[in-house]
Amino acid sequence: MMKARLSIVLAVSLLALAACGGTNEPLDIPTGDHYDRQMARLHDGQSILGEDGLTLFGGDGDEEQQPGSGIGVNSFLWRASLDTVSFMPVTSADPFGGVILTDWYTAPETPNERFKVNIYILGRQLRSDGVRVSIFRQSRDATGGWVDAPVDAETERAFENTILSRAREFRVASGAAS
Repeated sequence: MMKARLSIVLAVSLLALAACGGTNEPLDIPTGDHYDRQMARLHDGQSILGEDGLTLFGGDGDEEQQPGSGIGVNSFLWRASLDTVSFMPVTSADPFGGVILTDWYTAPETPNERFKVNIYILGRQLRSDGVRVSIFRQSRDATGGWVDAPVDAETERAFENTILSRAREFRVASGAAS
């Protein structure tokens, strides 16, 4: 009985290993007109994945239908968030997880303080509780090093409200239903 199980496991393992084998045929790497069209679409702000983007696992019908909603979060909040932090260097932007992280930004008029922003988009609906912002602030100490400084909670709320207002503008401009 043990030999039969071992034989089956070995056979399945060999089949799986054989399926991993390659061929000597060249890879189909996009070049020429097709590649140029895809790159032109990308530079025009269009998705190379098509008009509706990429949708994984379908939907349950409760989400708002939005143009280009192939991302995992509300597309209006996503665009508004990126637009709001466009003056800052973005270190990470995950449209499926809804997380945007910026690097430290120092405004030219305040060289002794810098800010960093983390934005979390919490769902697929355009709602007032659909976005959370965390702002980090540092200022220079007497030795020239950076030290953490407090950020007023009202500043984070104002940032969230700016994103929500911009998202509503995008929604109105798209002609989506209210």
